[in-house]
Amino acid sequence: MAVYQNIRDLREDHDLTQKQVAEILHTSRTSYGAYENGVSEFSPAQLIQLAEYYQTSVDYLLGLTDEKRSYPRKKRR
Repeated sequence: MAVYQNIRDLREDHDLTQKQVAEILHTSRTSYGAYENGVSEFSPAQLIQLAEYYQTSVDYLLGLTDEKRSYPRKKRR
């Protein structure tokens, strides 16, 4: 499935280990590995965290677009 491949590719493109990304998401390496391998699903909050970290869109992470560039973000109140 594209979501898992896109997320793995982004991690590898940034020369990060699964443990490093797990720390960003405040989860264990084992849990992150399960997400990346399609055994478990990311929560919406985790997808947003990953999109913000990699400066891409959740649509790209989910395989809904091939465009890596993120959308303009809303200003938070």
